[in-house]
Amino acid sequence: MLRISAAPSGLDYLGVVDPRFAEPHLGLNSDTASQLANAIASQLVNAIAWRLVRLRKLQTQIIQLTHRARKHYNSLEFKILFRIQAATMIRLRSIVNALAMAVMTLGFAAVAHAQQRPLLTEDVDIIPPGSMRIEAGVDFVQRARYPVSGLSGDLTRAGVLGINIGFAPNVEFQIEGVAQNFLSINSQGPSVIPLNLAAGANSTHDTGDFTLWAKIKLRNETRNWPSFGFRFGVQLPNSNQATGIGLNQTNAFGQVLVGKKFGHNARVNLFGNLGLGILSAPTQTFAQNDVITYGFAGIVRIDKTFSLVGELNGRANTRPGTGPLGTESQGEARLGMQVRASGLRFDFAGIKGLTKFSPRSGVTVGVTYDTPSIFTPAK
Repeated sequence: MLRISAAPSGLDYLGVVDPRFAEPHLGLNSDTASQLANAIASQLVNAIAWRLVRLRKLQTQIIQLTHRARKHYNSLEFKILFRIQAATMIRLRSIVNALAMAVMTLGFAAVAHAQQRPLLTEDVDIIPPGSMRIEAGVDFVQRARYPVSGLSGDLTRAGVLGINIGFAPNVEFQIEGVAQNFLSINSQGPSVIPLNLAAGANSTHDTGDFTLWAKIKLRNETRNWPSFGFRFGVQLPNSNQATGIGLNQTNAFGQVLVGKKFGHNARVNLFGNLGLGILSAPTQTFAQNDVITYGFAGIVRIDKTFSLVGELNGRANTRPGTGPLGTESQGEARLGMQVRASGLRFDFAGIKGLTKFSPRSGVTVGVTYDTPSIFTPAK
C-alpha cells in the first residue's frame, strides 16, 4: 500500500508564503522584494528538499510494486503502476525546473534596488526604511576651469562622499559632498574676487560644498507606466572662495525623477531627471541664474556580479550668453561598471566633458556599502 505523508505546516503543495505577504499590498516595490528575497529563497529551498524526498520515496515504492507485478505483464495492476511511475517522473522534473527558476528569480531580485555610484543621475527607487547607504570615491579630472578665479588645472576630488538614509518606504534623506578638492594649477588668468594664494603657487585645496537632499517616490512602476518621484535639495556654503576653487554660495534645486525597468528580471534600468537649479551669482549682488538640470542614465545588469552603467548629466544656462560667472552650462558623460563582491559594490567610470566650462576628461572610482536595517523609523 502506498503511503504519502501530509505536507509540513505552512506549505500548500509548495505554495510557500512568507508571513510578511499575509496582508494585502497595493504594490510590491523592488526595495521590499529585496528585503524579503532571502527569507523566501530559504523557504523555497526547504520546500524543494521536502518535496524531492517525498517524491523519491513514492517513486521507489512504485518501482518495487511494478517489479512485483511485471510477471503479469498484461495485468491491469501492472499497467496502472507503470502509468503512475511515468507520471511521477514527469511531475518530479517539472517541480525541480519550476523551483529552480523561482530561486534564480529571487536571487536576482535581491540586487534589484537602487544602485547609484558612479552615476550622478538619481534613481527613483528608495533604499529600505531604517537602512543606510554609504558611498565614498575619488575623482581625477583634467583641465578643470574656474571662471570666477581664473584658475585652470587638473583636479582631484578626494573623498566624494554620500550618505543616504531610508526614512519610509517612499522617503529618503541624502547628504552629498567632497571632503577635499586639490587643484594642480596649470594656468592662472585674471580673478574677479580676492584670492589667498602665494605668489607663484602651483596648487590649491579646499573643502567642497555639501548638499542636503530629500527624495520622495510618488508612484511605483507598473507594467505600462514608469515610476515617478521628486527630489529637492539645498547646497550649503562650506567652501572658501579665497582658495579659488569654491564659490561659497547657497543654491537650491528641485528635480522630477522618472524610471522604468525592462527585460528579464528587470535587468535593464533606465531613469532620468529634469529640474531647476537656482544658483546665486557669486560676482553680482541680488542676482541669480535659474539653470535647467538634466540627467539620463542606464544600468544594465550582466549577472549577479557585474553591471554596465552610463549617463549624460549636467545643467543648462538660461541667461543670455554664458550667464553670470560661476553659473555657466556644464555637462559630462560617464561610462563604467559596477562590481559586487564581499558585501560591497565597487565602481569605476570614465568621464568626458560636454561643454566649454566642463573638465576635458577624467576617471572616478569608488565603493558603496548598503547597511541592513539599523533603526526603526517613526510612524
